[in-house]
Amino acid sequence: MPVRLDEIVARFGGTLVGDGSLAVSGIAPLDSAGPQQLGFLANPKYRSQLATTLAAAVIVAPEAVADCRVAAIVTPQPYLYFARVAQWLNAPARPAPGVHATAVVETAVPASAAIGPHVWIGADATIGADVVIGANCSIGAGVVIGAGSWLHPNVAIYRDCVVGARAIIHAGAVIGADGFGFARETDGAWVKIPQTGRVVIGDDVEIGAGTTIDRGALNDTVIEDGVKLDNQIQVGHNVRIGAHTAMAGCVGIAGSATIGRRCTIGGGAVILGHLTLADDVNVSAGTLVAKSIVKPGSYTGTVPFMEHDAWLKNFARLRHLDAMADKIRALEARLAALEQGHES
Repeated sequence: MPVRLDEIVARFGGTLVGDGSLAVSGIAPLDSAGPQQLGFLANPKYRSQLATTLAAAVIVAPEAVADCRVAAIVTPQPYLYFARVAQWLNAPARPAPGVHATAVVETAVPASAAIGPHVWIGADATIGADVVIGANCSIGAGVVIGAGSWLHPNVAIYRDCVVGARAIIHAGAVIGADGFGFARETDGAWVKIPQTGRVVIGDDVEIGAGTTIDRGALNDTVIEDGVKLDNQIQVGHNVRIGAHTAMAGCVGIAGSATIGRRCTIGGGAVILGHLTLADDVNVSAGTLVAKSIVKPGSYTGTVPFMEHDAWLKNFARLRHLDAMADKIRALEARLAALEQGHES
């Protein structure tokens, strides 16, 4: 339904410039917004589009409002404001409460929960109010799912794991599978170590499609409040991820690593086991983190790819760097001695 600009400002704050009775029915980028939509300017390099946009109104920063020829909502953080308005205007339709006839539910669920087709919920599981569990989900015995959480189809949560309130878990995610724990026999055979910990997930966490979070070997794997995990991420056993950390797709985290709060991890990055990342660390895409990071900041470690034979030749030279450094130091010492003899 259309909403008035003054309704938006009343809900989210900001300063209204222009006619507050204007109504918008959606939100769009400046260059494609129509006369019934709200545009936004988040990147200053698109500021020139303010002169040509057809949007009914625009979300802008204070320094750009002078260039805006339509009504404006002025806020110091236009992108954040856009996100909040877009979330409000595009709230997904929740399924009607109730338990589908094909679901197998071995515990009590609240009347406000929506349990989809072919769901299995094990004994002694606790399902919070207003929870949505999509088709074919598997919820193990003793699992706890907090109020308002939404599990999309084909999510599997193993026994005794805990999911906080308002979580969003996308299709195909697996929470609480065994961690990769084995001891080796003298003959090379592997002996499985029982994984007796849990996965404990905080409130307001989002987990992408196909992401896997392993249960702890002894202690729990912990995902703190507000963490956002993209698709196809692997989180090993006994990992701890601090509050409000965000990770892009295909990140791999080996067992017992500890990631601080408010970190960002770029796509395809790899964090080795038993390492610690401080709070407020930003790791670039494709980086291999092979030692702990003790200070906040941005870290990058990538090697440009090249033709395979050239890579082999260059890597062969890398193996001789120490010897080359020793030769250079010796040459520098001889040169210094020669220069000293010349001056005398």
